[in-house]
Amino acid sequence: MLKIAVAGARGRMGSRIASLSAEYEGVILAGALEQKGHPDTGRDISALLGLAGPSVLITDDIGTALSGADVLIDFTHPASTLSNLKACARNGKSMVIGTTGFNPGEMEEIRKLFSTPAISCVMAANMSMGVNLLLKVVRDMARALEGEYDVEIIEAHHRHKKDAPSGTALRLAQSVAEGFGRNLDDIAVYARKGLVGERSRHEIGIQAIRAGDIVGEHTVMFGGLGERIEVTHKASSRDTFARGALRAAMWLQGRKPGLYDMQDVLGLK
Repeated sequence: MLKIAVAGARGRMGSRIASLSAEYEGVILAGALEQKGHPDTGRDISALLGLAGPSVLITDDIGTALSGADVLIDFTHPASTLSNLKACARNGKSMVIGTTGFNPGEMEEIRKLFSTPAISCVMAANMSMGVNLLLKVVRDMARALEGEYDVEIIEAHHRHKKDAPSGTALRLAQSVAEGFGRNLDDIAVYARKGLVGERSRHEIGIQAIRAGDIVGEHTVMFGGLGERIEVTHKASSRDTFARGALRAAMWLQGRKPGLYDMQDVLGLK
């Protein structure tokens, strides 16, 4: 039996993860974490979401949320996720991280935590099976087409998304750069304005759109002379990410300590 806790349990992603957990045999919702001062603190999340499972009170204390859980699933924001990761490491709890927007300093802290890993953790910018297949596909395409085709990545998300470009767009760009055999930092171009000059042969353009309630759309365009290849993933529901996170949590059972991603979970490496 896998007991999960959900951070940001009343948020858009957290509430879907908590709700969908009831559909998975052998998975029990055992903890619900929210930020301090949240109006639902102390209320039963099972009742709020109409779940038939046991009563689970929403707490703003990470220790309480983790006390009855095996794994924490976190789609909140970088500062709180990093704090929760440290708490999981102290308490020997596994973790699934879907949060994006970490700055270089925060990523360095995460790498240090896993230099001598105490827990197992899946961390991915996107939990969907389709996007993770896309990561592999565009790497192979870039390897075959490098030098002959220009690459542009366009992503679109809802108006509430705080980071840009999306973590998924950055991972797609990284996969293309790996296919090129180049360092992404040396060839990434984020949007364009003004007299930017002729496009270089190896740059990867990354553009972000924010509008309405778009769940998530990503297109990788390979533009050649006389033809264009476009590979697109469109998410119509957050449930695809929630289900991926639950799949990752189940995959972690019995896994040795270390930092993994969805490519590991799906056996794509």
